Amino acid sequence: MLATQVRQKDAIFYFAAYPAKALLEKVRFSSRFYDEGTPIAAEPAPEGDDIAKFIGRIEKSDKAFQRAMARDKIRAIRNFYETASTQPPIPGTVLLFTAEKLRFKGMQGDEGVGHLSDPDTKYLIIDGQHRLAALHFFFRERPDEASSINVPCIIFDGRSEDFATEMFVIINSTPTRINKSHLVDLYERVSFASPDKRCSARVVENLYGRDDSPLQYRINRLGGKSKAEKWILQAELFNEINRWVKSEWDPKEDLSPTHQAERYYEQLRDFLKASAQVWGDAWGNSAYMVTKPVTIKALIRVCADLSEKDSEPTVGRVKRWAERLAPWIEMKKAFKSEGFYERFPAKGQIERVSRIEKDLAKEIGV
Repeated sequence: MLATQVRQKDAIFYFAAYPAKALLEKVRFSSRFYDEGTPIAAEPAPEGDDIAKFIGRIEKSDKAFQRAMARDKIRAIRNFYETASTQPPIPGTVLLFTAEKLRFKGMQGDEGVGHLSDPDTKYLIIDGQHRLAALHFFFRERPDEASSINVPCIIFDGRSEDFATEMFVIINSTPTRINKSHLVDLYERVSFASPDKRCSARVVENLYGRDDSPLQYRINRLGGKSKAEKWILQAELFNEINRWVKSEWDPKEDLSPTHQAERYYEQLRDFLKASAQVWGDAWGNSAYMVTKPVTIKALIRVCADLSEKDSEPTVGRVKRWAERLAPWIEMKKAFKSEGFYERFPAKGQIERVSRIEKDLAKEIGV
């Protein structure tokens, strides 16, 4: 295959124009895509291919969410392929990845242009799955028309799992691609994420998935698109936890994000358990604002202050903290949804969180 070798600093990658039919035979879809009820089944990642497994996992979050989004998006792209005449159907490049080191032989007189070998296994699609899925269906219906399409591709080869993951984040980090909540899931896997962010991301993950977490499955990881009852967006929760973690993180110390995350998680878990006991029937009740984002953020700030003064001993901490938080029982009426914003007037969410935090902290003497 004829390709151009591109050099940028220490990175080397390739640009090529793949004939549609040949490309579709050389790529592996890591999500299940639909068009008019007909699926493209996600191909299982080869044994030992951690890159494909990881990319596939972070592209999917909730089945219903992924399928609904994919179906509409693919239909729209396919329709564009059908109607595009003066405009090129696929003007933007598709990003492909293979862990194999491909052979490149430059042409005499121009070493930057030459012949690039195909990988023995299929390419992983870092960016452009929907465009290629739409091309798949377009090829089914109009093979003659589709066969005239050459797809511009950027090809990365011979790199590690971390490289593929980081490239996925870079390409998909705009609001029109994956949302901030999804990016939180990736902080532990990319080199440019600071240790405090990796620590905070792990705390959020534990709060979402662990059986002993009072927020288990109550965190919205889909950026506002979840149909299930959730209490707070993952990105909002991450920002609040990172605010706490970052304020205490000492970059001069060689701290383990994983080890520190366990400590922060256990403190938050115990504090939220104590809070649930004190708030009683107001906890998780839509008639109250106790488990709404504005209050959860304030609770985390109070937890940070309380943990600084009274985190030890850990044995019996939930009971000890529940006794400390007992004065909040008298505040339950103030947190009823009806009239809540009048009782806690503020210019915006940031100011209201701060006001609630101060009122809660004052009541328990923190």
